[in-house]
Amino acid sequence: MIDVKGLVKAYGTKRAVDGVSFSVRRGEILGFLGPNGAGKSTTMKMITGFLRPDEGTARVEGIDVAADPVAAKRRMGYLPENAPAYPEMTVAEFLGFIAEVRGFRARAARQAHVERAITLTHLASVRNQTIETLSKGFKQRVGFAQALLHDPPVLILDEPTDGLDPNQKNEVRLLIRNMAVEKAVVLSTHILEEVEAICTRVIIISRGRIVADETPRQLLARKAGARMDEIFRSLTHSDA
Repeated sequence: MIDVKGLVKAYGTKRAVDGVSFSVRRGEILGFLGPNGAGKSTTMKMITGFLRPDEGTARVEGIDVAADPVAAKRRMGYLPENAPAYPEMTVAEFLGFIAEVRGFRARAARQAHVERAITLTHLASVRNQTIETLSKGFKQRVGFAQALLHDPPVLILDEPTDGLDPNQKNEVRLLIRNMAVEKAVVLSTHILEEVEAICTRVIIISRGRIVADETPRQLLARKAGARMDEIFRSLTHSDA
């Protein structure tokens, strides 16, 4: 579903991403972890076509993202960090706009996809509020709703539970787990308990390079009795 080979992105003399390669199959929830500045968001932006790599390729369902970005983006939903939205629009208006951009021109089809997204992300109570009046948690849910609105086979989620309260976090985690049965999911998070709760696999990146690619169980087995945060620090200590 996702195939990344030798991605490189440099800013001046600094290689933010330095030869990253991995693949993600249908049904996998990949936790993509690393300290601030390690290259996580840059890698995700290259996979989603928002940044062009200096070297390497990213393919989504066999489509080269750089060569055919429109076709690739049709097959993925992307929740970026601090997801942008039009603040003066209501939630329903914004999602309707996204549905039209995604190609659902018929009113019935557009409305059906909007209603599904609102239901999945529990936005019914604020559907007629303007986005600028929403709390951070609800704004985050609007961003998640636009990412899954067209029911894509691939989801790229950058901090999807940021700003949510504990109950909302559990709801989103359950939604991701249920949806991942038929999708490939890449999930970036700073919440290590989230990794243990829903991820089937973990990649840790440090200084632009992959330092671990294992299941959560395998990571914890590296050191008897160690917690996930201790394993994480031991693998990324040079970034401290």
